[in-house]
Amino acid sequence: DETFEAYPALDTPSGERHPDLYREIVAQAAPGDLVVVAVPDNLHDEMIRFALEHDQHVLTVKPLVQTAEQGRRIAEIARERGLFVGVEYHKRFDRRALESRHLYRAGRFGEFRLGEAKMIEAYGYRHSNFQNWFTPDVSDPFTYVGCHYVDLVHFITGLEPVEVSVRGVLGRFPNGNEGYMWATGRVVWENDAILTVSDGLGYPDRAAGTNDQGLIMYCEGDDTAAVIRHDDQYRGVEYGYIDDSSGAHFKYINPDYFRLVPWHGQGLRPVGYGYDSVEALVESAIRVRDAGDIQQRRATIEEIDRQGLIATPTNSEFNERVTEAARKSIAENGTPVVLETK
Repeated sequence: DETFEAYPALDTPSGERHPDLYREIVAQAAPGDLVVVAVPDNLHDEMIRFALEHDQHVLTVKPLVQTAEQGRRIAEIARERGLFVGVEYHKRFDRRALESRHLYRAGRFGEFRLGEAKMIEAYGYRHSNFQNWFTPDVSDPFTYVGCHYVDLVHFITGLEPVEVSVRGVLGRFPNGNEGYMWATGRVVWENDAILTVSDGLGYPDRAAGTNDQGLIMYCEGDDTAAVIRHDDQYRGVEYGYIDDSSGAHFKYINPDYFRLVPWHGQGLRPVGYGYDSVEALVESAIRVRDAGDIQQRRATIEEIDRQGLIATPTNSEFNERVTEAARKSIAENGTPVVLETK
């Protein structure tokens, strides 16, 4: 029994463009509301700052912004106004990641030394709106999806990245625009551990999985070794359908990410770490809004920062430094870039 108003209206001709309509809508919103920023990476900075300048809390898809300076400026504006800004790194809310974080920080795995991660998204991305904006000057697979695993390694271990190198493979979208279709990056951490991350827009659309993704981390203890392995594509659920409306007759299903399922109430209930992440971010914005005066709101934001479960401009600023360094590196065909210090 829920609905929404669309601006522009859903029956607006597809050729019409309204690039500044968000400004009008946000400016009319009551102070202390929530703006969700889910647009191409290069538009985040101006939209987030516009929302903050109009006293709105913000939930944004990752990465927050593309440079460390942009991130610092957003953090400063948010603190000045006592507003919450949360970044939707949903892998943090996967129970696998929460368990790994808990055990790693309890000393059960020793010290992270070497790791590999991959996130290969569907080939169909090339036929989507990506072909209109995912150009070499704007983004690449490492910074767009690989950032999930860079964030996750920090989330689990608490380690800070210190150096990044990224090499990309160029191709063309169906509309003729050029873009990085594949990329691989190497991230060096403060303890000299190394993580390689492979990403792309090229998983077969009709294959059993909708993508191919996972993480493995090798660790060391006192005269012993340990390992953390997450297969984030295969969750042990396989469906064979009588039709191919899901893209293929046979699919691996991830019920842990986002599904609408029957429950004891009305309608269907959203479940999974994708939903849990958004729910936690929205609840955090409500918590800050209801905290009281600006000093109390600032104190609540600082408490969220310290806990470190939800990504904010303050506690995940390393992601912006990685993004900025990665963009420099890929433009220089993989030249290593030392991250800017805090």
